[in-house]
Amino acid sequence: MAQKSIVTTVVGSYPTPQWLRVYNTSESLRDALLAVLKTQELAGIDIISDGELSRWDINHPETNGMIDYFIRAFSGVRYSLTRTEIEEFRKQKGMSYRGKPAGIVTENLGPGILNLTDDFNQVKSLTHTPLKFTVTSPYMLGKVLMDGHYKNRDELMFAIADILADQLATVQADVIQVDEANLTGHPEDAELVANLINRVFSRTNTKKAVHLCFGNYGGQTIQKGTYSYLIKFFNNLECDHVVLEMARRPESDYNMLRDIKKEIGLGIGVIDIKDNQIETPETVAHRIEDIARLVGIERIQYVHPDCGLWMLPRSVADAKLRALVAGRNLVVGSQ
Repeated sequence: MAQKSIVTTVVGSYPTPQWLRVYNTSESLRDALLAVLKTQELAGIDIISDGELSRWDINHPETNGMIDYFIRAFSGVRYSLTRTEIEEFRKQKGMSYRGKPAGIVTENLGPGILNLTDDFNQVKSLTHTPLKFTVTSPYMLGKVLMDGHYKNRDELMFAIADILADQLATVQADVIQVDEANLTGHPEDAELVANLINRVFSRTNTKKAVHLCFGNYGGQTIQKGTYSYLIKFFNNLECDHVVLEMARRPESDYNMLRDIKKEIGLGIGVIDIKDNQIETPETVAHRIEDIARLVGIERIQYVHPDCGLWMLPRSVADAKLRALVAGRNLVVGSQ
């Protein structure tokens, strides 16, 4: 099959099938993975994901494993916290959305039982469609930890980056994506975050993507800010393409796309995941064409939802995926 000029993909997560919450067994997880993969295939998505169900933990469903899947596996972290430690964490800037830290670092961090290669290979065996594999950025993971060892936030975060880099070196996904949903509200850390993400990718030998959004919890935008403060961040990245929330962003944010260096392909969000309203194919096509008029159609390599789909009803998520493919096809044809 010829390569499409604009590829459809997903950001990562998908609504957890209800039966997995009731029958939390390895067999049920495999069935859920098959359902999630097949749903994306039938919708016509070109590069699919496991819905991030490889991270599934019935005890931590709130963020679809974005934090706990990684941190709970690390060695060097204590999870039992004193009242004083929790109160100290709540005083930290930017942590008001979280009631307590994910853990406290007590010694040098290690991978512990984290095994990204094994998790990916289990999914890879279930489909022949190109796959994306996602990890949370060291910046986000570092910010939810209390540091009782390094005494230096940057050093802690680079330790996490090194663990992820080592693990991803043997993950043979078609695309490996780092998710960063916190920087948009803290542009003062842009240089640090770019360096962290580049460290994560330092041993990756496949396509590298960076996802930026403004957060999504219960349909709410968590981070306040604009992309205009992050041009230098984008241009410091050593990646193949970016995966950006755009459907929900003001038109003023579209202009910054022209300033991203040409070496980085553009992935643009054209499906609003904070709204249950299902886009028409024409709406999706118009969103693609609006950005194409600014940057040129050749710069747009991927189209996708703004963020993960995990908080939507499955029927809505599925319809939005079909609209994504149909809208892309209106622009470039089914090829």
